[in-house]
Amino acid sequence: MSLLVGNGLTHWFGRELALEGVDLVIDTGEHMAVLGDNGAGKTTLLRILATVLRPTSGQLEIAGLNAFRERRRLRHHVGYVAHATGLYPALTAAENLEFFCDLQDVSRTRVEEALDAVGLTRVARRRAGELSRGMQQRLSIARAILHEPRLLILDEPDASLGDDAAELLTQVMKDKTVVLATHDHALANRLCPRTLVLRHGRSHGTATRLRVVR
Repeated sequence: MSLLVGNGLTHWFGRELALEGVDLVIDTGEHMAVLGDNGAGKTTLLRILATVLRPTSGQLEIAGLNAFRERRRLRHHVGYVAHATGLYPALTAAENLEFFCDLQDVSRTRVEEALDAVGLTRVARRRAGELSRGMQQRLSIARAILHEPRLLILDEPDASLGDDAAELLTQVMKDKTVVLATHDHALANRLCPRTLVLRHGRSHGTATRLRVVR
């Protein structure tokens, strides 16, 4: 069953075309990597799939819902790790997650589970601003999985994670539908059976399977 369907996703930043006519279908439980050089449109596509950015044109359906008309209802279905960690540096690691639990109406019992999932239990009471960049990235991933989303959007999640990035991401991605952008082709091949290659905002390869969004 398809969890995500995008048709003709196109986005302009002023007069600059960032994404042009991308179609994709991702079934429940699938892992798909998005590859491409800097400026290829990877981040633009992932921001659209995470419903953070509305495309200039095109349609997107997630979990049977129109991703833009019913964005509020999709909040609990989607987890997103962006380039920026989105953390509050003055709060501890645990306090950051507690804040997001309250924001998303999730039980705070999830905080300990999420910290354990990314290997940060021992630094739960340290301020986020005092953590290394790799630990901050782990905390950002923990924030994204707090509400146990069905769809996980990961924009270069391996940045600063170190040698065990693949092992960590394998555990985090388990039992989820995932779209992952990375420059690491070996990591993409290890984690994702499907690949979408973007060049100058256009899709290349065999990752697309078309279906019309109603």
